[in-house]
Amino acid sequence: MFIVDKAATAGMKHKLPIPKIIFFDIDDTLSRGGMIAEHNKATLEQLAKTDIKLVISTGRSKAIIPDDILALLDVGVLDAIICMNGQYSFDKNGRISHYPLSAEQTEKIVHLCQQSALIHKFDSATHIAWSDENERLRDYNARTPNSIVDPVYYQSTPVYQCSVFFNNQIDKMQNVNFDHYGLKLVHWHHIGADILPVDASKARGIKDVCEYYAVDVSECMAFGDGMNDLEMFDLVGYAVAMGDAQPDLIARADFVTGTIEERGIQAVLEQFHVTP
Repeated sequence: MFIVDKAATAGMKHKLPIPKIIFFDIDDTLSRGGMIAEHNKATLEQLAKTDIKLVISTGRSKAIIPDDILALLDVGVLDAIICMNGQYSFDKNGRISHYPLSAEQTEKIVHLCQQSALIHKFDSATHIAWSDENERLRDYNARTPNSIVDPVYYQSTPVYQCSVFFNNQIDKMQNVNFDHYGLKLVHWHHIGADILPVDASKARGIKDVCEYYAVDVSECMAFGDGMNDLEMFDLVGYAVAMGDAQPDLIARADFVTGTIEERGIQAVLEQFHVTP
């Protein structure tokens, strides 16, 4: 279901050139419940037969990117992956760019999390390391080989972002002035958020990948649904919000399409005549 082309409904002249790179968020954009929708997988496989580069742009840690997504990179359907909100990008040949947190940044983040008595984790290129665990996390860690409990992991290993998990709906670190510390809090769920440097974003990762492929960002399209997609939407030529995206993201989109179940990605791609 294709819903809104904002430029077209505003009466503007609106050409739809084929994008040179399409960036896809994972959760609630390509995948639901941790698994890529079969029709989205089929669409990626068809798009891989064209000249369009296909790149993942996710807030997920590299260590917990779903196996079905990594398999698409391995077989050449996907060209590259941007993860940890632009802090790390790579392709089959290795790392494209990365921005490890400094020791000063990690110490500030730990201090803020401890002040708020919040369990948090740091993400490296190989693991997610929790400051502590509860019953829910014990179960998760038992099922997730790359998930460990190590409150000082960040002191000996390069890490790229921190994630916090709130104790309740009220206590969400609203009273913390992150700007004062050169940091920002980006919500990805009602119970969780990422703490990042102010200059970190999916947009920075997209710029790195575009430079890598010698493509202008204006010639790119991005699909997303969450608040960590805002900078990415402001950067690319065509920003597409899923039908169940956050309202603030929809307000910044060039297109609003259907949900995964409504085949929203396919509806937009048909408008651009990019499917072979």
